[in-house]
Amino acid sequence: MYWKRIEDLRIDNNLTQQQVADILTCKREVYRRYEKGVRELPLSYAIILAKHYGVSLDYLVGLTDNKKRSI
Repeated sequence: MYWKRIEDLRIDNNLTQQQVADILTCKREVYRRYEKGVRELPLSYAIILAKHYGVSLDYLVGLTDNKKRSI
């Protein structure tokens, strides 16, 4: 997982860690650990974030620099 990318997306969208944690229905500290790479982001959360930010999962995890979703 490319952890910096989820932090950058959050900042680019003017969201706090707490707001993203609320979207994922988890605690802020848990989300902070995902963002810092201390904990692995579950696939279900990655899907939620990709949909929320309007990006592909490949972009979210750093496999591509193309933000566009194919669907």
